[in-house]
Amino acid sequence: MSEEFRLRSVAVAAYGPATLFGLAEGAIFPVIALSAIDRGATTSIAALVAALIGIGSIATNIPSGILATRIGERRAMLVASGITIIGLAFCLVDLSDHELSLLAYSFGVLLIGAASSVYNLARQSYLTEMVPPHMRARALSTLGGTMRIGVFVGPFIGAAAMHFWGLDGAYFVALVAIVAAAVIVYRVPELELSESRRAAAASVTTVGIVKQYRRLFLTLGMGVLLLSAIRQTRQIVIPLWAAHLGLAPSTSSIIYGVAGAIDALTFYPAGKVMDRYGRRWVAVPSTIVLGISFALMPLTHGATTLALVAMIMGFGNGIGSGIVMTLGADTSPAIGRPTFLGVWRELADAGGGLGPVILSAITALAGLAIGIEVSAVVGFAAAAALWAWIPKTAGRLRSGVVTAATESPPARATESSKDAAAIIAPSHDAAVGAPTNRAIGAAPVETEAGVEAGEDSSARMSRATPPHGDA
Repeated sequence: MSEEFRLRSVAVAAYGPATLFGLAEGAIFPVIALSAIDRGATTSIAALVAALIGIGSIATNIPSGILATRIGERRAMLVASGITIIGLAFCLVDLSDHELSLLAYSFGVLLIGAASSVYNLARQSYLTEMVPPHMRARALSTLGGTMRIGVFVGPFIGAAAMHFWGLDGAYFVALVAIVAAAVIVYRVPELELSESRRAAAASVTTVGIVKQYRRLFLTLGMGVLLLSAIRQTRQIVIPLWAAHLGLAPSTSSIIYGVAGAIDALTFYPAGKVMDRYGRRWVAVPSTIVLGISFALMPLTHGATTLALVAMIMGFGNGIGSGIVMTLGADTSPAIGRPTFLGVWRELADAGGGLGPVILSAITALAGLAIGIEVSAVVGFAAAAALWAWIPKTAGRLRSGVVTAATESPPARATESSKDAAAIIAPSHDAAVGAPTNRAIGAAPVETEAGVEAGEDSSARMSRATPPHGDA
């Protein structure tokens, strides 16, 4: 079966909702602070309201994993869609009392942040189950890329709607996108699991996952935390340095948009490189390029040089599209995968919160240029950690990073470390020079009885049960 057909077989189920959810977020993100101010918030309070998106996500990562483990990925995505719709409804509430309106609006933003955590985690887990391991990086990098495309397009559609309906127009766009995403999710097949596997998944706890995989979280997980830190910092460093140079806000926005476009256009080649040569050969270059771009930024002195550095930054981030999700998928157990991914996402989100704090603290103490240079060091530290803990080849494991993925909970049979390593870093067939691993053409399928080889993604789709007769 061809690569194109395999990816197409899950395109509607995974990438359609991802694009629409990203579009919804992109439509409302630029107007959250403005909507809060419109309801009487001060600038500082408006900034706090905008931060509720991230706070809601961080607070619900682990509960999201538990929810998806208990009720299944598809149902979890439907629940997240419903919560998002409720959150958007609260955002549209405009009472005569500004304080009550602001409170309702803030609650709505918090709900949207919480729902995004459930949605993103369930979608990642669903795609991980459906796609053969030898195509996992391409599938997950495409997932990250389609989300970015949605976020990139969303502000433009939101701006067009606001021309007719004011700030509420952005929320109307988000509502339509979320409803459309929910319709797609409603019509896709549910993953079919045996009763014994469901029972085993129900016994998985977050504490148990943390205890079993603590070495993984303290090694590779720290690399992911540092990577997420520099990624999140890049979101604010471009406008901050543009303001430092005295550039007009419109110029800053154009530079940011160009960097975002390059970011959104480089996701698929990165996935192919990861699947062919291993995760290391994307994760490490991505963080090195990000670190270099941060180191160069204080040397810029105008719009042209800043734009060039921002483009390098966009390229560095773009080639790493999906790497956090891919590493999480590679190391997650078959039973209790969403619970594991909830902890994994918590590490990534913690890094995302830490990065801007480091920049802010160093800037307050020593100035913005020094703060940016320290952020560059964070990028290089992330590269070193990922180089150290992602296996280079199938035969070279680093302190249980890969074997942690195959050390099973009591209900799951154990795969060999070598097979799991082949997923992360494919070896090359000496005879033909083509990348190989045991999953190619016959992806392992974890069942309650162990690993059943020889079943690819289309076979998994045929085993899935359509919820209402629609495949």
